Amino acid sequence: MLLLAMAIGIAGGSSAWAQSKTPPYWASISVDEARMRVGPSLDYPSNWVYQRKNLPVRVVQVHGNWRKVQDESGAEGWMHVRLLSDTATAMVSVPEGRMYQKRSDASGLLFRVEKGVVGRVSDCDGSWCQIDIGGKRGFIRAAELWGAVQ
Repeated sequence: MLLLAMAIGIAGGSSAWAQSKTPPYWASISVDEARMRVGPSLDYPSNWVYQRKNLPVRVVQVHGNWRKVQDESGAEGWMHVRLLSDTATAMVSVPEGRMYQKRSDASGLLFRVEKGVVGRVSDCDGSWCQIDIGGKRGFIRAAELWGAVQ
């Protein structure tokens, strides 16, 4: 019973977060499979099915419990608020991103990161973002990312 109450509390907190935000803002897909619909209701058909948890999306409009979102390619559609979270994520948007030890090209290259790789963003200063990709933490130029970097 306590576990159920905790789960309800967590889900409720996520919805409260989404209800209080004014577009545009960044969000991320919180489930393994999320349907983007052509309108703000289950009655509308899906135009995309995303199978990638933590994928960043930009919320551009609100209609009740539905959010009109835009993905990195510019595709837009509606997702229910339960499919989204406020986890700050970003996707590498250049053919090859570079992750450094510190906020400097001279600090030592840790990894080269392929386009489309997603990580959790913990801090951005407008030029550099601290990001965790699969447990590897470092800094990538904000200009090489799409997502919660602004």
